[in-house]
Amino acid sequence: MLHIYGIKNCNTVKKALTWLEGNGISYEFHDYKKEPATEEKLKQWEKEVQWEALVNKKGTTWRKLSAEEQAQVVDAHTANQVLLQNNSMIKRPLIESTKGIILGFDEKEYQDKLK
Repeated sequence: MLHIYGIKNCNTVKKALTWLEGNGISYEFHDYKKEPATEEKLKQWEKEVQWEALVNKKGTTWRKLSAEEQAQVVDAHTANQVLLQNNSMIKRPLIESTKGIILGFDEKEYQDKLK
């Protein structure tokens, strides 16, 4: 069973869920608004992907941080502190699959890793 992490109203998450449903792939959805990510979960993900990949620097939440706050995100520890306070800053969707972590929505990557 796939585990999908994200926020239901995120357009990229919606695309991913639509693709999964259209391809008959079952999943369990974890909404950051209802089930915030834990430090343990972040550290688990960081064993498979670099911490930089988890930080969505293109999103609104990142842009709302002051330049000083952004500059403090220099390693996994500081990134995790910011991500724990702002789960919506975690790259979405984040999929835990048997072939590893998948970040974002890329139809080709989904075809290769989820079918």
